[in-house]
Amino acid sequence: MTRILVVDDEPQLLRALRINLAARRYEVAVAADGAAALRQAADWHPDLVVLDLGLPDMDGVDVIHGLRGWTSVPIIVLSGRVEGHDKVEALDAGADDYVIKPFGVDELLARIRAVSRRTFAPEEEPARFVIGEHEVDLAGKTVSGGVRLTPTEWRLLEILVRNPGKLITQRRLLNDVWGASYSKETNYLRQYMAQMRKKLERDPAHPVHLLTEPGMGYRFQP
Repeated sequence: MTRILVVDDEPQLLRALRINLAARRYEVAVAADGAAALRQAADWHPDLVVLDLGLPDMDGVDVIHGLRGWTSVPIIVLSGRVEGHDKVEALDAGADDYVIKPFGVDELLARIRAVSRRTFAPEEEPARFVIGEHEVDLAGKTVSGGVRLTPTEWRLLEILVRNPGKLITQRRLLNDVWGASYSKETNYLRQYMAQMRKKLERDPAHPVHLLTEPGMGYRFQP
């Protein structure tokens, strides 16, 4: 049974999430502030953490840093903060996904399932996958239909497809592909992602695999 630690200072939300998660056979523990969350995580060793950023005793990002000091447990952030920089800060600190309040329970459950699949599935490097009408072979660096990708496009695509369903921040992509000195050149990403969609997506204006999370980054959806 997957163990989930839910951290939020809203008693009604904690109760609702505890009930809904338990009904789906998750084992649930709750904490109402950051200090309690860090203690509970150290004592209980959850399989996944659902974490609010707006806690009464410390910022949720500090809780993420505290957890990342000793564990790689998946973290899904909940927050009413809609500013892009808050989302990016949480993701760069080590969060795996971000859900905006108010949210539907079904959406949160879907994110939990997606993060759990990535975490607990056997580690296999994806060699071939499909985007639109094309089969992409990472090992051979070929795309069916005679499509050609540039070396930069291959590097971007490889990072995304090796993290299926996971939001990859703009900063990480820029650092990994171009280097730390390009961490603010988000126009590079927009240009290259647009090129890749034209080559790979059935409808580049309405992509279903190479997705943009505005102000945060990009996600590969298999």
